[in-house]
Amino acid sequence: MTRMDFFPIRAVTLDLDDTVWPFAPISERIEQALDSWFRTHSPRTAERFSIAAMRDLRLRVHQQNPHLAHDISALRRLSIEQALRESGGDTRLVDAAYEAFFAARNQVECYPDSVAALERIAARVPIAALTNGNADLERIGLAQHFAFQLGAVEHGKAKPSPCIFHAACDRLGCERGQVLHVGDHIEADVAGAARAGLRSCWINRDGRSWRHDIITPDLEFDSLTGLADWIDAGFQDAPHRSASE
Repeated sequence: MTRMDFFPIRAVTLDLDDTVWPFAPISERIEQALDSWFRTHSPRTAERFSIAAMRDLRLRVHQQNPHLAHDISALRRLSIEQALRESGGDTRLVDAAYEAFFAARNQVECYPDSVAALERIAARVPIAALTNGNADLERIGLAQHFAFQLGAVEHGKAKPSPCIFHAACDRLGCERGQVLHVGDHIEADVAGAARAGLRSCWINRDGRSWRHDIITPDLEFDSLTGLADWIDAGFQDAPHRSASE
């Protein structure tokens, strides 16, 4: 399901996790980094909460705090605080433990195509990062490719809520139909963007079948290179077109 016909866009909003880089290696790194930090700075916490036990604790904290569903940083801090408290550790260590987590969270390895594709896309239209996660593009070293980053925690609502897409369009100064949202998640990215009135592009790196009864993406590619090629071809076919049109 790949639609190649060009339609004019003025900007791109872009998901990060599993779109620009795979999240699974980050998740494993986070768990190992936090476990190692506990073993050094709060051994009784490490003894009480193995990596598997910390996963169970995080699930419990998420279930107990549905009002923070959009703020995974706050939920992570609560999980750390709860682990320290239940193990008899020092809850004053929360900030330092969170920093160990956050440093590991921002050690990302982009997909091989991502950086070059970002450079090519940003040369054509502005890109805004639109994420439910808590990656820090400055720490990662990719901020130069983005006009801005809008996260669910900053906005107060997570994708697929229409309002976060609308907020991004407003900051870009674009009408909703002039913005292409790009991401890997069928519901949060593609369906969410479509319901909000944006154009949508599904990055389907692993050859999944599309599963949605009503909505289909405007575009589908197996990499960001495919998207960059599509944008380049459209602008080359219409050299008079500018991003402000």
